[in-house]
This record gives sequence, structure tokens and C-alpha cells, in this order.
Amino acid sequence: MDYLSITLLILFSCTFFKIVSWVTKSSSTSLPPGPVPLPENRSLFPVTSKPHESLTRLAKVYGPLMSLKLGSVTTVVASSPAMAKEFLQKHDQSFTSRTILEAITVFNHHKFSMVWLPVSPEWRNLRKITNSHISATQKLDSLRRQKLDDLVSYLCLNATSGSVVNIGHASFTTVLNLISSSFFSIDVADYNSDSMFETALREGMLKAGKPNLSDYIPIISFMDVQGIKRRMRNYARIMDDTFDKIIDHKLELAKEGKSSSSNDLLDIILGPSHDNGLELKRHDIKALLKDLLMAATDTISATVEWVLAELLHNPSEMMKAQQELSNIISKDRPIEESDIIRLPYLQAIVKETLRLHPPAPFLLPYKAEVDVKIHDFVVPKDTQILINAWAIGRDPTIWADPTSFQPERFLDSKIDYKGYHFELIPFGSGRRICTGLPLAHKMTHLMIGLLLQSFDWKLENGMKPEDMNMEDGFGFT
Repeated sequence: MDYLSITLLILFSCTFFKIVSWVTKSSSTSLPPGPVPLPENRSLFPVTSKPHESLTRLAKVYGPLMSLKLGSVTTVVASSPAMAKEFLQKHDQSFTSRTILEAITVFNHHKFSMVWLPVSPEWRNLRKITNSHISATQKLDSLRRQKLDDLVSYLCLNATSGSVVNIGHASFTTVLNLISSSFFSIDVADYNSDSMFETALREGMLKAGKPNLSDYIPIISFMDVQGIKRRMRNYARIMDDTFDKIIDHKLELAKEGKSSSSNDLLDIILGPSHDNGLELKRHDIKALLKDLLMAATDTISATVEWVLAELLHNPSEMMKAQQELSNIISKDRPIEESDIIRLPYLQAIVKETLRLHPPAPFLLPYKAEVDVKIHDFVVPKDTQILINAWAIGRDPTIWADPTSFQPERFLDSKIDYKGYHFELIPFGSGRRICTGLPLAHKMTHLMIGLLLQSFDWKLENGMKPEDMNMEDGFGFT
């Protein structure tokens, strides 16, 4: 190419990008305030290890309704209860779809997933199936007691030998086996080692939630610069292979005329009498199983781990909780679901932990279906919406001494996390509130109650509570 051609190309490119920049600025004048878009200020690109903290700091400058240009993606961040209510309640019909993350597109998971599908007849039927199974309390209650007994037995062995326990792994294993037994009558995890399935599930959640350049600059997504999609493909293949073997086994039994006595979720879905208004194909079933396992397991186990960490970090609060359990429940009887309502301090501990450490700091990303006016601003169609639940839980205008662990703040408060009080929305709100909330509520209280009832806890190697590292890490949870 000659010199004149190169010069003309450069001039044309500069002119083109200037026009695009002018059009973008003209069309975004009614957007909420926010930092200067890239490339003028690259330092604001929030691909950091803790984007929930980065965006919280920016919200202190630009306000609780803030817009950013993350690469080529226009994003609006809500960081107050009032702003969250605008999106999740007042204008919820305009924000029912999800922004699809590149990591979720592996094997077209987003096209069959209850979590990522837009609100539609297919989505409603999947929610109906899930809710009816989670509400089938008799079977779940029996399994819950069995898995909690398994947890106590494992911890007793470690207590007897004086071994250190990784409570995050122990709680993850307990919840994963409860869910897998309920869904397809198999324990897929082991307390003493990580199975391939368990590793794939845990790592898949971690990698899928990491900030990914491909989500901000779609034009480079084919390069998979961070290798996230490649790893996700490996994890998804491991889970799919496991599901295929289980489904094939159940179908083979049915073909031979042998009825299953388990009557688990998979039996119900595969059964000839199943009538849910939706014919589930194999990819639908595998997507549903993945959704349910991911949504429930990591959320509950992360919360249990944070509760115990906060109680070890604040020994006086642990003593109060153990005293309440001792006063309300006799020592020779393990906590039951009916006891939860009679344990206000235990409930306050769980609420305070969810305030400080919401399982999904941004919930899951929403997408604007149309242009929507929020106060004096316009949120354009296709804008990505992030609800910063982490920032809301630490807002000093709502919470006194917001970074301190103080369960007592909830003892005389009606605030709950069921989606009606926007000061505390760790599971979201509205029609897309987390399906597993009832299960998470029961399991978290029962596991924490049982751990505090059955054992006296201390830190390893004589560590002092004030020396604990209470920093978090960022994935989907």
C-alpha cells in the first residue's frame, strides 16, 4: 500500500471514530452520570479481582445510579435500595432478560438454562418444575437429616483426631450431596477428596464469575484471551458426561420395565406420566440440573463458611448463639426446621452475614428490553444492569457502623432477605428472585445450628481472632 493510501486510511479511521464518539456522546446525554468512557480513561476499566468494591467506590463519586462504558458495553449500576427497587419492582417488566456472559455460552447452555433464558413459557415451566420439587418437603426433609448426620460424623472423626477442618469444603460436600441425592439419587461428592464432578462444579462457578474481557469487547471473544471459555468447556463436559450416564441408566431401567423406587426429580421428569406443558429434551434436562446444582450448592456453602468465619472472628457472638441454642433446644436433640423460628439470634446472625457477604455481589446481570426512564435519566435498550447488593449492604446511610459484624441490629428489625426489603437483597427480588431461596434458608440455619450445637470451634495453630484474614474472593459467589 502506498503512502497516500495509508494516509487516507488513517484520516478516514480517525474521522470515523470521531463521528462514532460524537454520536455516542450525543445519545448518552440522558444516561445516568458516570466516569469518562474508555479509551479516554483506561484506569476505570473494572476488570479487577474485586469489581464489587471498585464499583462501590465509583458510586460514592457518581451516585447510586451510575453508568459506565465497559469496553463496548453500556452498563448501569444500582447501588441503593431505592434504585434497586426501580429495576426489580417498579420497572421489572422491562428488565426480565439477562445479559449473557461469554462463559455461559459453552455448549449453548444459555439457550436452555432457566437462569439465563428470558421470561417466556419455557422459563415459567422450568420454574414450576423446580419450585414443585423444592416444595416437596417430605423427601427433602428425610434427605436433609441424613446428609446433616453425614456431616456431623465426618466432623466427629476430625475432632477425635484433632485434625483441622476446611469448613468450606465440608459444607460444599454436604449441600452438593443433598442436592444430587434429591435430583438423581446419587452422592457425587466425598468429604475426604474432591471428585472430578465436584471440582468441575466448583471451578466452573469460580471461572464463570470472573471478569472476562470477552464480555466487554465482544469483537475479541473468539480469541478467548483469558482461557475462560476453554476451561468452562472442560468443566461442562465433565458434568454432562456424568448426567448422561445417570440419564442413560434410568432410561435403561425403564426400557427393561424396572421401575425406580427413588422418585427423584429426574425420575419425575423422565416418567411417562410427567405433564408439565413442556417436553424436556436431554439438553434441557442437563441444563436444568446444572442450574440447580450451581445455584444451590455454592450459595449455601459460601454463606455457611462466612457465618462460621465471622463467629470465629467475633467469639462473643458465637457464645451468644450457642447459649441461645442451649436454652431453646435440649442438648441431646439436634436442631430441626421447626426450631428456626424460635431462634432469633441465629436468624440475626444469618441476616448479618448475608448483609456483609451476599452470595452473588451483583446478583446476576439484567438487560433492558426497551428504553426506560429512571428518574431524570434514560436507560437505553440492551443496557446491562448490575445491582450492587454488596454496596447496598454496606451503605453507611442505611446501616450504622456498616463494616462491623453486629447481629443485634436485626433483633428488633423487620428487615428480611425474602425480596420485599431492598436494604437486604442477597437473593434478588421480583420474578427472577433466586429459586433456591427456601432451600438456602432452611439449610443455612440448620447447618449453622448443628455446627454450633455439636462442636466447640477454635482457629488452627493458636491463631487469634483478630489475626484472621477476612478478605473475600470473587466468582459468581
